[in-house]
Amino acid sequence: MDRRTFKLIEDYMMSCMKDSAHDREHVYRVLYNALDIAACEKNVDMDVLVAACLLHDIGRAEQLADPSLCHAEAGGKKAYDFLLSIGFSEAFSIQVRDCVITHRFRKSRPPKSLEAKILFDADKLDAAGAVGIARTLIYKGTVGEPLYSLTSDGKVSDGSGDEPPSFFREYKMKLEKIYSGFYTEKGRQLAKERRDAAISFYESLYHEVSASRERGRSMLDRML
Repeated sequence: MDRRTFKLIEDYMMSCMKDSAHDREHVYRVLYNALDIAACEKNVDMDVLVAACLLHDIGRAEQLADPSLCHAEAGGKKAYDFLLSIGFSEAFSIQVRDCVITHRFRKSRPPKSLEAKILFDADKLDAAGAVGIARTLIYKGTVGEPLYSLTSDGKVSDGSGDEPPSFFREYKMKLEKIYSGFYTEKGRQLAKERRDAAISFYESLYHEVSASRERGRSMLDRML
């Protein structure tokens, strides 16, 4: 892929990005993660991989407008149509489309090609560690969801088994479990390096809000 073609795809990607938690810097981090992983693999079609990384989240605006839509499905179709429009072959456009469609974690539609597996791992790495925590907090703030919910006895829930959405629920339901779902050895290695930072942040935050609430409630009860 030459610089001119890269710029065409990059410009299209930037025109589609509206979500601060899935902005162009997220896309670049995914691309850089993918290049790092691909350097440890053989026979990677780098043109397919680069195009798929750049275009993997271009369906986010459609999903934000209509939550019933899947951004991976919408993005795959948009990527396919766009690549055909700028002169790529149908075979190439289909390869990229399939990478985009399968980058989202769903057991019913796992990535199949090597390029799709690398994109999957590269995207999941950006949900791991400190970066994953930061992005989740940005998103939760954007949609107006709280840090945590309370149990029936008024204590801070750690997120396990919660129904109401919150950051702690997202951590327990997704972020805590993300480290076992990688396809490549390099992806697993990089995820492992990031894991401790996420655990430390979650545990520190849970301790701070729990301890503060318990002390404060006890003091207030004595006052009233």
